[in-house]
Amino acid sequence: MPRDIPVGNGDVLVTFDYLYRVRDLYYPNVGRFNHTDGHVQRFGVWADGRFAWIEDPSWHRELGYEKDTLVTNVKLVNHELGLELTCHDCVDFHEPVYFRRVIVKDLTGRRRDVRLFYHWDMSIRGSPLGDTANYDPATSSLVLYKDDIYFLFNACDQHKCGIDNWAIGTKRLGGAEGTWRDAEDGQLGRNAISQGSVDATIGFNLDLEPNGESYVSSWLACGRSYAQVRDLNRRVNEKGPDRLISRTQAYWRLWCRKEPIDLSPVPEKVRDLFFRSQLVLRTQIDNGGAIIAANDSDITQFGGDHYSYCWPRDGALVAYALTLCGQSELSRHFFRFCGETIEDSGYFLHKYTPTGELASSWHPWMIEGQKILPIQQDETALVLWALRKHFAAFRDVEFVKPLYNLLVVRPADWILKYRDANGLPQPSWDLWEERRGIHTFTVSATIGALVAASQFAMDFGDDDRAAHYREAADKMRSALKRFLWNPEVKRFARMATPLPDGTYRLDMTSDSANYALFAFGALDSSDEMVEQEMKGLWSRLWVKTEVGGCARYERDYYHQVERDHTDAVPGNPWVICTLWQAQYLIERARTLDELEQALPLLEWAEKRAEKSGVLAEQFNPYSGDAISVSPLTWSHATFVIVVMEYLKRYEKLTATSLKRIGASIQASQGKNDAEALREGIIAAG
Repeated sequence: MPRDIPVGNGDVLVTFDYLYRVRDLYYPNVGRFNHTDGHVQRFGVWADGRFAWIEDPSWHRELGYEKDTLVTNVKLVNHELGLELTCHDCVDFHEPVYFRRVIVKDLTGRRRDVRLFYHWDMSIRGSPLGDTANYDPATSSLVLYKDDIYFLFNACDQHKCGIDNWAIGTKRLGGAEGTWRDAEDGQLGRNAISQGSVDATIGFNLDLEPNGESYVSSWLACGRSYAQVRDLNRRVNEKGPDRLISRTQAYWRLWCRKEPIDLSPVPEKVRDLFFRSQLVLRTQIDNGGAIIAANDSDITQFGGDHYSYCWPRDGALVAYALTLCGQSELSRHFFRFCGETIEDSGYFLHKYTPTGELASSWHPWMIEGQKILPIQQDETALVLWALRKHFAAFRDVEFVKPLYNLLVVRPADWILKYRDANGLPQPSWDLWEERRGIHTFTVSATIGALVAASQFAMDFGDDDRAAHYREAADKMRSALKRFLWNPEVKRFARMATPLPDGTYRLDMTSDSANYALFAFGALDSSDEMVEQEMKGLWSRLWVKTEVGGCARYERDYYHQVERDHTDAVPGNPWVICTLWQAQYLIERARTLDELEQALPLLEWAEKRAEKSGVLAEQFNPYSGDAISVSPLTWSHATFVIVVMEYLKRYEKLTATSLKRIGASIQASQGKNDAEALREGIIAAG
């Protein structure tokens, strides 16, 4: 189920499903811990003897954000209750506090008795065992805690601060459903404390004049001790929750528009999703530097694990997106995180927790009795490649200096050692984490890494290393063309498997990941081999239904919808795979007309987004419904990358056209200005 409107600040992340129910609450790290364990946190309304939880079909919902912010703008209308609610949610941009402001409006023309109910079904640190919930008379709030994690829930309306009613009790034990059932008659029991598998429901009473409005501004303060949450509560009371919501709104507008990026060459909806994608990216990035793949806990029902980890490859590509749009501090944090997690030998393992520990993995350390490295080499390569992109953009020498040995020399030297006799990388797992061999994606990324290492070494006066890295990149490029290109079908293999006689068995399955051939500089986009490959991927992997988009690869099994694969539906369409085709069109464009061929693919991605602007990993090829995690950080990063590359290419092509016009006008001396200008424009194409 998509997480339609995530809000966060790098310490706290709160996600909502499409019914506007809080589903995930992460603190003190994005991706660790999930204090709801994915359970529904209910929100309900009682009015004049009638009650409806927000998931009730009587509600009409519009979930979105205030423009260019991480403050939500949610419209909820229930004609049976005769009420309209406008909700604004956010996590303070600086403090670990989640706010919700609810404005309630009467639609009946009568005086109303309205009560709002918030249900918190906590599993602190991911488990309900040993939790405590108690009413705190010192702050007129509800406090939930376990060990060193504390949450304090409080609220203000226009007349007072402090909660009006509450219920604390047992959940999912001995037939107990939870205290949310107590709210349905409009009354709560005000039990003082409970421990174990507990939940809590909080109520607020509002009197509405006929056609009038009233509001409640509530907050959940997060801390590592009671003293911390009590102090946060005091500061919120002193400053006022509404003022803090307003300052958070202003901050995010400043944050996402801090760079003067001219977006006029792309359609308005693409512009809107560009800014929204940056903001969604920020919610998935921990302040300690870890870039988390996704934080949609529903995926645990599919495979018994989640995406709340940092894959170095995903993180590197997100860091590249951040670099392109000028978010240098976030990319610096990521590379520092990488410097702390990289293995002493110079490579990264599968994935890491938000605090840098080795995460769960399905990559073995031994196959058929033989010791192997459980790695995806592209992860190591792309961190180095992305670091070079960052340095080229910001030239922050003091930042790169301590990382030179950690993230340049060690990985590059390890890459040199981890090659076969032909100069190709030794086998590792592919970027989809499904096959072990020598992959076109991995080879291309590794070439990009070696070129980047050579450039760094030249900058640091390390001439011998620079030459070694450059020679290795050249040899690997030649080996890529020699051993992974199949001249009979004029396509690159997805994977090569080494054979005992020194040759390779080629897997010729069409795979969108082969876009890497040009994306990381292994080959030029105008290379005839690249042109043949990208044309083949387009024809074989485009989903030929009304939904469209590109599949990952032929006969993709992950969240498979079409069981009997046909040429029409090779797999589910993915955002990243579709936008990789757009990257190719942008890279090879030599005129503005050619460049504009990429716009329909950007517009395709925009149409696939939820109304809130959230992009999933993949989609049903027939209905277009989101499948797997949502939002996927990689999807939003790729959208940002493609928009920025489009704008850069547009600027370059426009400048080239103007130069041609100027040259043509100069060559037309003696003719009148109008005729010279006309000839110049024609000559420039």
